[in-house]
Amino acid sequence: MTEQEKINAEVQKQLAMQDAKFNTFMQEMRDRDNQRAEDIREIRQDMKNMQASLDAKIDNMGKHVRNLSVATIIGVSTIAITVIYSILSR
Repeated sequence: MTEQEKINAEVQKQLAMQDAKFNTFMQEMRDRDNQRAEDIREIRQDMKNMQASLDAKIDNMGKHVRNLSVATIIGVSTIAITVIYSILSR
């Protein structure tokens, strides 16, 4: 084997090693990107679940506010009717 053939073989070997390292690096980057995408999907799903929960709580709170408003109106009306009745009954 000539000196040039030895050099070429060594260069080919180093090039193959660099290609393997690069391919490994690229695969790690793809894996990392895929993991980030999966994490983002999970976070979005969690956010949707939290939003649905908050919407349900707000709806429930609206029902309570409506019930309290009705109770207040009935109470004030009762007081007004009682006052008017006591004035008219004298």
